Amino acid sequence: MSDQLMVKVDNVSMQFSLPSEKVNSLKEYMIKAIKRQMHYEEFWALNNVSFEVRAGEAVGLIGLNGSGKSTMLKIVAGVMKPTKGSVQVFGSMAPLIELGAGFDFDLTARENVFLNGAILGHSRADMEQYYDDIVSFSELDRFMDSEVKNFSSGMISRLAFAIATIGQPQILIVDEVLSVGDFRFQQKCEERIRKMLDGGTTLLFVSHSIEQVKMLCDKVVWLEHGNMRAFGDAAVYCDEYANQ
Repeated sequence: MSDQLMVKVDNVSMQFSLPSEKVNSLKEYMIKAIKRQMHYEEFWALNNVSFEVRAGEAVGLIGLNGSGKSTMLKIVAGVMKPTKGSVQVFGSMAPLIELGAGFDFDLTARENVFLNGAILGHSRADMEQYYDDIVSFSELDRFMDSEVKNFSSGMISRLAFAIATIGQPQILIVDEVLSVGDFRFQQKCEERIRKMLDGGTTLLFVSHSIEQVKMLCDKVVWLEHGNMRAFGDAAVYCDEYANQ
């Protein structure tokens, strides 16, 4: 690890507008929207959250469902813009937030390797260089010329993870993706993440498994109803969170 700053989250707040009344169909929603009869309530998914991540650190985000973990990762990844505050990211980033989100399901797995690689900012030459590793890691050799629409969710996750973790990104963002697939492949993914950490990659990590967070992370951001309850040693706060 070093003192080099990789991610700076500064007083980030995120507001969503939620319908305050039940709507039973899209037609009903459109009619009420046109007549301006829809009423909304403000919901703050995050409230003035601040933390910094240094090079080589592995930081987990913990908290109950709805605490703001995934929203925070999406803001760091640039998928969402915060309502208030700012996020600065210093380095190349590999976001593993929604596996397969960049796939064209009418194309083959082989074609999607190059398509998804381009979306992640890799050149065709880079993808050709990493292609064999992607196929080997995903264990989909027999299916690379098959259309992805015929794949199971586990096969899609394998391919997406293999593409997103090529090379040595400076920052890896992982949101719940290790919960998919069989146990053996989950272990394989964990081993690849550990190898990337050993190589100096900085990790931001969300998992439903607190044991997984303890195993991979040095520090945690503990979110509670959108507020930061604690930021510090992973072992200490993971145990406190598990025993509350």
